[in-house]
Amino acid sequence: MTHLYKIAHPLIQSHLARLRDKTTPSAEFRLLIQRLTVLLAYEATHDLEVVPTEVETPLQRTTCHVLQKRIGLVPILRAGLGMVDPLLDLIPTAEVWHLGYYRDEATATPVHYYSKLDANRPVDVALILDPMLATGGSAAAAMATLRDWGVRQVKLLSIIAAPEGIDHLASEFPENLIYVCAVDEKLNDQKFIVPGLGDAGDRIFNTTD
Repeated sequence: MTHLYKIAHPLIQSHLARLRDKTTPSAEFRLLIQRLTVLLAYEATHDLEVVPTEVETPLQRTTCHVLQKRIGLVPILRAGLGMVDPLLDLIPTAEVWHLGYYRDEATATPVHYYSKLDANRPVDVALILDPMLATGGSAAAAMATLRDWGVRQVKLLSIIAAPEGIDHLASEFPENLIYVCAVDEKLNDQKFIVPGLGDAGDRIFNTTD
């Protein structure tokens, strides 16, 4: 699948081991999410367009390059919030727009409850942020919303994905790119990723039982 990029790197593998561990405390879990987000973002932003600009160094004037287009970070609430800060550190000029979905536990389908987009000013490139790509329902809903908003280039950054979610997005949005750290085995009967890492939102925000 040319639309899927699984990032293979020793640092990613090492961080994933701690991220999956059920004994990893919330504070460390958040830090691991941030580190993995940076590694994903490095790959996902490799094709961003730049334009030349003149800069005066302490020694002489020289030509450098800066980002050309408006970049939008679109975390899917709430777990996607854990991926925002490291990306803002990398792209300080990025705009942050929010989409909120929760999963109907009876049907495992996403329920939309929040949207914060400027109807008249779509960004040029949107990076959807969601640590877990399970069924793909929320990601597909977000991609449809961004398409309707007028965004021309949309990418999804997820830490862990299930094959079912990847197939869902590939069938509905084959033009969009997906960047992941790992593709796990499957979804279980409750539509959770196996082996996975549990509920990313609960672990990020320390709201586990």
